[in-house]
Amino acid sequence: MTGNSFSVSGYGPARAGWTRVFARDSLARRLDWPMLLAAIALSLLGSLLVYSATRNRTEINQGDQYYFLLRHLMNTGIGLALMIGTIWVGHRQLRNAVPILYGLSLAGILAVLTPLGATINGSRNWIVLGGGFSLQPAEFVKITIILGMAMILAARVDAGDKKYPDHRTVLQALGLAAVPILIVLLMPDLGTVLVMVTIILGVLLASGASNRWVFGLLTAGVIGCVAIWQLHILDEYQIARFAAFANPSLDPAGVGYNTNQARIAIGSGGLTGAGLFHGSQTTGQFVPEQQTDFVFTVAGEELGFVGAGLIILLIGIILWRACRIAREATELYGTIVAAGIVAWFAFQAFENIGMTLGIMPVTGLPLPFVSYGGSSMFAVWVAVGLLQSIRAQRPMSA
Repeated sequence: MTGNSFSVSGYGPARAGWTRVFARDSLARRLDWPMLLAAIALSLLGSLLVYSATRNRTEINQGDQYYFLLRHLMNTGIGLALMIGTIWVGHRQLRNAVPILYGLSLAGILAVLTPLGATINGSRNWIVLGGGFSLQPAEFVKITIILGMAMILAARVDAGDKKYPDHRTVLQALGLAAVPILIVLLMPDLGTVLVMVTIILGVLLASGASNRWVFGLLTAGVIGCVAIWQLHILDEYQIARFAAFANPSLDPAGVGYNTNQARIAIGSGGLTGAGLFHGSQTTGQFVPEQQTDFVFTVAGEELGFVGAGLIILLIGIILWRACRIAREATELYGTIVAAGIVAWFAFQAFENIGMTLGIMPVTGLPLPFVSYGGSSMFAVWVAVGLLQSIRAQRPMSA
C-alpha cells in the first residue's frame, strides 16, 4: 500500500516504534529487570503487610482502614517516578551535581536540629510538613555520601592518573562523610549512623584503597563505641535497647516488650503462617510500630516461614543484581556507587530483620521497600535508579 503510513508487512510506524523500544541498544533492554521486578514485588508485598498491621488501629489510621495502604502505594508510585527521573538524569550527570546535593543534604539534617524538627520515638530526625506528611532528611544523606565519596575516590583513577586512590584522596572522602555523620549523631539517630559507617566501609573496599584504612576505621569504630558508652552520650532509651538486646529476659513488660512480642509473632507463624489478615498478634495490636520497624513480624506471623523467606529471597535478588552491576561497571565511579548501595541495602535489611528475631539490637531502621515511610521509600528507589543508570550507560558488549 502506497501513500499511507500503514504497511501490511511491517505494520507501519507502530511496529517500528515497538522495535525501537525493544531494540538491542534500547533503554528497555538495558535495564536490569530482575532487580526492578524484585523491588516492585517487595513494595507491593509491603503494602499488604502495612495494611494488615494498620487496618484495625483506629488511633493512627484516622478511622480509615485504607489510610496507610493508599499512602504506601502512593509512596511507591512516587518512588518509581524518582527512579525514572534518576535514570533520565544519569549517574554521571549527578556526579557533577554532588556539591549542590551535599549542601542540600547538610541543610536538611541541620534543619532537623532547629525548631522545624520533630522528635518521634526518642529521635529528633523528622521535619513535619503538615497534612500528615513528614520528611526524614537523613535518608537522603546516605545517597549523598555514596555519590560524594565515589566522586572523590574515582576522580584521578577514572582520569587515568592513578591506579588506586592515594591516602590523601581517602582522607578527603572520609572528611566529606564525617560531617553529616556527626550531625546525625546529635539527633541522635544511631541506626542511621551505623548504616552510613557500613556504606563508608563498602565504598572503601570497592575503591581499591589500602586495607589499612578499613582496619583502621574498624578499630576506630570500636574505640568510639566504648568512648560513647563511657561518656554517657547515648540517651536513656538507647541504653535500654542495648540492655534488652544483651539480656532478652530483662523487663519483658517494659523495654524488652517490643522484641518479645516480635519473636512471639514470628514464632507463631510456623511454615505457612496463620493467613494474611489473620495473625492474632497483629490483629490484637501487640507489636508496636508494626507498619514500620517491625513490619517483618507481620510476614512471619501471617505468611510464615514461606512468606518471610520470600522477602529475604527478593532482597537477595536485588543485592545479587547490584553486585553484578558493580562488577561490570566500566568506570570506578560506577563500581563505587553500586557497592555503596549494596552495603546500604544489605546492612539495613539484616539489621531490621535481625532486630525482630532478637539477634540485633533495636535501632529503628526500616526494611527497604517494605516498611511504611515516604522518605525511606523515596531514597531506596533513587538508589535503584542509580543502579539502573550504571547498567544502562555501559556498552552492551561489556
